[in-house]
Amino acid sequence: MENNAQKEENIEISIIVPVFNEEGNLREFHRELSEVISGLGKKYEVVYIDDGSVDQSRNILKEIAKSDPRAKVILFTRNFGQTSAISAGFQLSTGRIIIPMDADLQNDPHDIPRFLEKIDEGFDVVSGWRRSRKDTIAKKLPSRIANLIISKIGGLKLHDYGCSMKAYRREIIQHVRLYGEMHRFIPLYAHQVGASTTEIEVNHRERASGRSNYGFTRIYKVLLDLITTKFMGNYMTKPIYFFGSMGFILEFVGAFFAAFSLYDRYINGVYVHRNPKLLVAVFLLILGFQFIMLGILAELLVRIYYESQQKQPYFIKDKMNFIDEL
Repeated sequence: MENNAQKEENIEISIIVPVFNEEGNLREFHRELSEVISGLGKKYEVVYIDDGSVDQSRNILKEIAKSDPRAKVILFTRNFGQTSAISAGFQLSTGRIIIPMDADLQNDPHDIPRFLEKIDEGFDVVSGWRRSRKDTIAKKLPSRIANLIISKIGGLKLHDYGCSMKAYRREIIQHVRLYGEMHRFIPLYAHQVGASTTEIEVNHRERASGRSNYGFTRIYKVLLDLITTKFMGNYMTKPIYFFGSMGFILEFVGAFFAAFSLYDRYINGVYVHRNPKLLVAVFLLILGFQFIMLGILAELLVRIYYESQQKQPYFIKDKMNFIDEL
């Protein structure tokens, strides 16, 4: 057991590969990936996560696992989505550097050494940019819209959040928990805890087999997940600032309409039952009070969350000369 644990600890690179109905690409993908990464002279593992495939992908993955001990396979009971597959890969892999990529042969394994070079330069996150993307306009247009929105609201400008091929230091993402469709926001999560991020152009190839599941329908999901990500990043430990600020704004506007109603009553002689401004004032004052109360409840929940699990609202990148290191 100790020897196995030591081998796991010495793994330098973990390649995370979500799989969903890729029977026509898997064998060629693994052959090409193994050829490239074996030439690096580093200990590695390839973690395949089958996300409920209904074709022959599972059987092919079992064949790959039998023929290559460095290939590890996780089989989901059903289709849970790419985010869940990547999250499982993060949790069950052991490498110091984690590189997720697609199994559809559109990501080029020959780009892996360039990702590692950037990591060796000191970056915590290296994101791929499919500048010459080999996809239809139905995929490229919504992707460009989403990238502009995420970069603007998220505060981290990247040309291609949707590119699956990225590289992460394990210590940066080991505490990240992914839900929904949030795998595309991992660089944003890392940026929020102070990770250094860069972007490199990658080779993007035409899909050789199978079909894609991306399109315009994903835009609204991206927007909803982006709102969640932004809130969790900026207000996770201080939700009263968000809800309280909204509450005070509503209270101020409500007080303004109430004062306007009084002005109309005593200066212009407009009675309140004929003045809709009073109803607006009452509505806004009540809504503002509710926002403030919601902020207080959120503060209580945050404290329960951290204290019950003994979690800390910060991340430590390194420590020196502490007793526990001796």
